[in-house]
Amino acid sequence: MPAAAPIHSVIGVEKRPVTVRIARWSAEHPWRAIALWVVFVAVCFVGGSMAGSVEATSRDQAIGESGRADVIAGDGHFDNPATESVLITARSGALDTDAAMQAAADVSAAMKALPDVAAVSDPLPSHDKSALLVRVTLKGDPDTASDRLGPLAAATADVQTRHPALRVEETGGPSISKAMDDTLGKDFKRAEYLSLPVTFAILVVAFGALIAAGIPVLLALSSVAAALGLSTLASHLVPSTDTTSSVILLIGMAVGVDYSLFYLRREREERARGRGHLDAVELAAETSGHAVVVSGIAVTIAMAGLFLAGDVVFSSLAVGSILVVLVAVLGSLTVLPALLSKLGRWIDRPRVPLLWRLTRPRTDDKGSKAWAFILRPALRRPAATLIVSVIALLALAAPALSMRLTFPGMEDLPRTTPAMQAYDRLVQAFPSNGTVHTVAVRVPAGQLDNTRAALTRLAQKAAADPLFAPLDQEPQIQVSKDGTVALLDVATPFEGRSAQARASLDKLRGELVPQTLGGVPGAQSAVGGFVAADVDYARHVKEKLPLVVGFVLILTFIVMAFTFRSVVVALTSIALNMLSAAASYGLVVLIFQGTWAEGVLGFRSMDAVVSWLPLFLFVVLFGLSMDYHVFVVSRIREAVRSGLTTREAVAKGISGSAGVVTSAAVVMVAVFAIFATLSTIDMKQLGVGLAAAILLDATIIRAVVLPSLMTLLGDANWWAPRFMRKKPPAVANTPEKVFLKV
Repeated sequence: MPAAAPIHSVIGVEKRPVTVRIARWSAEHPWRAIALWVVFVAVCFVGGSMAGSVEATSRDQAIGESGRADVIAGDGHFDNPATESVLITARSGALDTDAAMQAAADVSAAMKALPDVAAVSDPLPSHDKSALLVRVTLKGDPDTASDRLGPLAAATADVQTRHPALRVEETGGPSISKAMDDTLGKDFKRAEYLSLPVTFAILVVAFGALIAAGIPVLLALSSVAAALGLSTLASHLVPSTDTTSSVILLIGMAVGVDYSLFYLRREREERARGRGHLDAVELAAETSGHAVVVSGIAVTIAMAGLFLAGDVVFSSLAVGSILVVLVAVLGSLTVLPALLSKLGRWIDRPRVPLLWRLTRPRTDDKGSKAWAFILRPALRRPAATLIVSVIALLALAAPALSMRLTFPGMEDLPRTTPAMQAYDRLVQAFPSNGTVHTVAVRVPAGQLDNTRAALTRLAQKAAADPLFAPLDQEPQIQVSKDGTVALLDVATPFEGRSAQARASLDKLRGELVPQTLGGVPGAQSAVGGFVAADVDYARHVKEKLPLVVGFVLILTFIVMAFTFRSVVVALTSIALNMLSAAASYGLVVLIFQGTWAEGVLGFRSMDAVVSWLPLFLFVVLFGLSMDYHVFVVSRIREAVRSGLTTREAVAKGISGSAGVVTSAAVVMVAVFAIFATLSTIDMKQLGVGLAAAILLDATIIRAVVLPSLMTLLGDANWWAPRFMRKKPPAVANTPEKVFLKV
């Protein structure tokens, strides 16, 4: 076929867009561009490592009354050493008291001989005489206690060997933390090991060539590395949390691969049509590069909405997500054109024979026959197709109306470890070791005696109430060295998110605390603990969600309206993204607020959705969905400007972008689905929610709702007020010129 006209001769006197100018410079100076990118990534990563990370404190994360309780407790500067519990129970039948006391004596002797043990308590019998408890207090930093449990575990195992008729087991905060770290560490390693080969395999299928498949993975990984370093630097302004790096990896792999896919696929298509390497790169920059920029802006806006939550965790996630998105956009506009120019036709090597024949770029404008068949109902009967599909998605979203929010608790951790199994038996025998409310009090100097007396009355009143656990020993009141802060733990025998546990919190906050501490002059009190944090955080999310949603919708509308010079396209884009997000909410509720899927996904239903998930899920989905929505609508707009009718443009735009969008969606769904295999309930819900939403968006929304809606609207799709309309270009409307001005 004859070679196409050079792009720079077509553009003529008009100034070329910045994406084209950057791409041309990179393509003409590939080694410089590649070197600059390598230096940029290295400086970011090394600089971040040298600067170190600033972690969020309990004061930074304070939310509601439970947050105030944490702040008061922190101001007391209490020395809280790590403790372990050795539980002695019968393997079957009643406990032999004499044998249990002998085992407890052996435990005490063995533990006292260890250098890391500070103190060992006397054996404490349970109220029903079914168990003995020996508490072991450890020396040193509590944060490193889980790394020093080896000798304690060996001592416990030795006592168990000498008393085979009894069950002697160790549990506690450090041992549970170690067990969970081991379990989750294996989970995340498996997820990391799986995500890269799965992503690469999908890209090999998409491109049919190994080098073409490797470039998006390489760009995504380098973007993640640079963003990790930058986020570490940013933590000196916005403190980071444990989840920030995981989210950077998750978002970075998704958008990094997507942006490379959009750009690379378009460059290959133009080369297949006869363009030279440089012209093909410029055309990809003019079209797909523009879509990448718009998409990056949309994702950034969505993530920026998290700042309005007033929560350091969400702010940290917003910083990490925004940084990795901006770095991925920068990489796709700079180093990617350089790689494409330098590799030339080598990018399609080595080829996978069968896959190459199926996926090689087409040299004509004929769409896929499969997609022509899929789009037929939406194009021929748009009204009926739209009504049916929207009703189906609304039905899928309906369960979200019954969504309940809660924190994952101890009962939601995997029960596969001995430490968790021992914990369950400990709580059953000693309910005061289970769910605990923490009453924190700040008082003026000189009120210590009154405070002690008030807290003692509070503990005794609670112990006499069936909503609270009976006292195993005298109330343990902690007092700060300066006598101005006091803490009291009040236990309830019920699971942390049960109605009874919440009723105990209400009674504590509404009755018991005012009745007792209200008489202490100048006392400031707050009730914290798991139940309190659960209730306060769910209320916080419900209050902030409308604000975040409104911010994201308004700014996204403005960006989309001015990008496509159409109010209608902006409104429909937002509506479709809201529809897919609502449907994903409904799916999460349907799966996780019931028990029918427990065996399939390997979880224990908490009859609720994790508190932070709806807000975070919304911004992530809204941002990521815009990725290929912008790309598809850009293709449709191109076709309209080339003279096709709306119906023809919809068919050509969707079928023409089907390969790249499907590949991008499959990568996202596969990576998110891997997270659904992790052990913790919050990661399962996040993985399922993201995977389901992207799948819905890439299938029902793109193949049914979008084409039927745009076909039904016709020319009205492109309506905009006069001030938003572009002036017609002064040069002639050649096909190439029309094609470029998207």
